[in-house]
Amino acid sequence: MDTYWNPSRHNPSPAGSEPVPDTERVLVVDDEPEIRSMLQEYLSAHRFEVLEASSGESMRAVLEYAVPDVVLLDVGLPGEDGLTLARYLREHYDLPIIMVTAAGEVVDRIVGLEVGADDYVSKPFDLRELLARVKSVLRRYHRQSKPNGGNGAPAPEAAARIRFGRCALDLGAHQLYDGEGNEIPLTRMEYDLLKVFAERPNRVLSRDQLLNLTQNRDWDPYDRSIDIRIARLRRKVEADPNNPRTIKTVRGYGYMYVPDRD
Repeated sequence: MDTYWNPSRHNPSPAGSEPVPDTERVLVVDDEPEIRSMLQEYLSAHRFEVLEASSGESMRAVLEYAVPDVVLLDVGLPGEDGLTLARYLREHYDLPIIMVTAAGEVVDRIVGLEVGADDYVSKPFDLRELLARVKSVLRRYHRQSKPNGGNGAPAPEAAARIRFGRCALDLGAHQLYDGEGNEIPLTRMEYDLLKVFAERPNRVLSRDQLLNLTQNRDWDPYDRSIDIRIARLRRKVEADPNNPRTIKTVRGYGYMYVPDRD
């Protein structure tokens, strides 16, 4: 079983050198040793601690002793594929997932987003682009985890709860609750979308506006990531997702959040 641990974070700095600041962990799950080695070298050079796994089994073994800050997960793993492992991670951990797909595999990207991945890159990928995506999902994660900016001051939105159909979005806790008070899991992108809608009720927002307002990755005009995430959100908040009354489609323009009137 292949698992790899980079001990550099735990080793003391050489005498006379500057202390190394605490780093963020990236877990690379890929069955190709060359890919893992390349990412290990590149990300380590950019001050990330890199953990490696070659399969679902070894990924779980790594997670037993170290929880990463972000996971790079190859879709085309032998045995348990990346989509299956993404579902497992989403059910058991609160961390961002970047899916790595084969070039041109649009279906994998769509399904990956549907199971809760935060972003994706396609092989062969540009290392600088991958690094930018890693940093982007981590920024979104930290922004959501620290709503008051980390300065100890109360967040102005801390007490706000916004009705979304049969649910309520707690802007202070960054959580979505059903009518009985049960928490409904959200990915970071889903939360960001709901927050953007909550701040702009009864206003039509185009796909590019939503991508820009959520500070999502660079996109192209045929990108379906917003449509996929809106569909996921509707399944969570709408009484009838096939006839949405809260997050409405405005054909030819985009989407609009319509608050309940009562």
